[in-house]
Amino acid sequence: MNLVSIETLKNREHQDAPQSPRTRLPSWFKVNIQRGAHYQEMRRLVNAQGLHTICEEARCPNIWECWNNRTATFLLLGDVCTRRCHYCSVETGKPGAVDTEEPSRVAEAVQSLQLRHAVLTSVNRDDLKDGGASIFVETIQHIRRNIPSCKVEVLIPDFQGSESALRQVMEAVPDILNHNVETVPRLFPTVRAQGKYPRSLELLDRAKRLGGKTKSGLMVGMGETFEEVLGVLKDLRAAQCDIVSIGQYLQPTKEHREVDRYYTPQEFEELKRVGLDLGFQHVESGPLVRSSYHAEQQVEGLGL
Repeated sequence: MNLVSIETLKNREHQDAPQSPRTRLPSWFKVNIQRGAHYQEMRRLVNAQGLHTICEEARCPNIWECWNNRTATFLLLGDVCTRRCHYCSVETGKPGAVDTEEPSRVAEAVQSLQLRHAVLTSVNRDDLKDGGASIFVETIQHIRRNIPSCKVEVLIPDFQGSESALRQVMEAVPDILNHNVETVPRLFPTVRAQGKYPRSLELLDRAKRLGGKTKSGLMVGMGETFEEVLGVLKDLRAAQCDIVSIGQYLQPTKEHREVDRYYTPQEFEELKRVGLDLGFQHVESGPLVRSSYHAEQQVEGLGL
C-alpha cells in the first residue's frame, strides 16, 4: 500500500504528456493506492462487461478505496455527455445509440460482485425524449430481480425539468434518489451553463413529495463564498433533502476551471456541523468526498 498525493497520481497518469506548472496541493490531500484483489476483480469485470464507471470517467481520487471495498458507481447511457460543465472531465459530444442490453449487464456485474449497495448514474442525454429515465428504470428492475437484497441508489441528471421522467424513476422505487446541485447559484452560468439551480431544487422537492429519500451534493473551491455554501445547504433543507455530500473541487485538466482555493479539513468539519444543525440526516463532508463516497454506510445510517 502506497500513500501518495493526488498531484503525484495526476503526474503518473499523464507522465507521457507535457506537464504544465500546477499549484501544489495542500498536505492533507493523500490517497492510498491499493491495487488489491478486489480492485483487480472490479477492473476485469467492468472491462469484460463493456461497462463504464463514473469512478474512471471523472477521475475520482477514491477509486482504489471504493473498488477494493467492492463499491463502484456505474455510468449508464455511454461515456459521452450532451452538456459541457467546466468542472467535469467526462467527454462532451454527440452520444451513440442507447445500449438496450446495458441494464442486464450492469445487474450481472452487481450480482457477480455480490454488492449490497449499487449506485447508478449517467451522462446527460438531452438528445433522448425521457433523458434516459427508462434505462435507469430497467437497470433498477434487473438488479432487483437478480439480487433482491441489494440497495439501489440513483444519481440522476435533471432530465431538463421533465416531471414525467422523474416520476418514471421514482415509480421504480430506488432506495436513494440523488441529484447534485454541484455549486452555488451565482456560479451556474459559468460552471453549469446548461443547468438551472431552481430546476435542480424543484427536482429534489418533487422526488421528496413522491415519497423518496433524497440526497444532493456540491463541490467547493470554485469561487463561491462560505456564506453562499451555507445558503445552498439551507435551500436543500427547504426542499427536505435528507443527505448532502460536500467535497473539494479538483481541476481534472488544465482545460477545466481552475481551483479558486482549497478548503481546510476544519472548514469541512464546520460545514458538517452546520448541515447537521440544519436537519440533514447525514452529512458527508471532507476534501476527498464525492457524491457516492461511503454511500452504503449512509444508507445503513438511515436504517434502510
